Amino acid sequence: MIDHIVLAAPDLAAAVADFQRRTGVHPVVGGSHSGLGTANALVGLGGAVYLEIIGPDPDQPDPPEPRPFGIDELVEARVITWCIRPPDFDGAIARAIARGFDPGAPRSMSRRRPDGTLLTWRLTPGTLEPVAFPR
Repeated sequence: MIDHIVLAAPDLAAAVADFQRRTGVHPVVGGSHSGLGTANALVGLGGAVYLEIIGPDPDQPDPPEPRPFGIDELVEARVITWCIRPPDFDGAIARAIARGFDPGAPRSMSRRRPDGTLLTWRLTPGTLEPVAFPR
């Protein structure tokens, strides 16, 4: 059910270059998240699972609210969270609520790929919050 792992960075271009230097794998440009002030690059991890490298988009103005995943507070790139893709998104939310966890109301999101294709998806607000991992 893992959809992707999120590597957030204060500088997207630097994070992509560092990833390529360390792994020899070149992330592909994913696109911009309009209104959020972010863009991403992607690396396939096998099947439909991928790594998303996300950071500020220098081609967008600063957003009115902080960027997702605490990006504005980061001083270095780090794995922030992962996302799952349940086969029944709304059912998964209902089951979580029934078990005492409210992930929040679904929110529609989108990004435009470099070829102009608009991708859309839904997520819960909890997935936009940074996750603290012990060092």
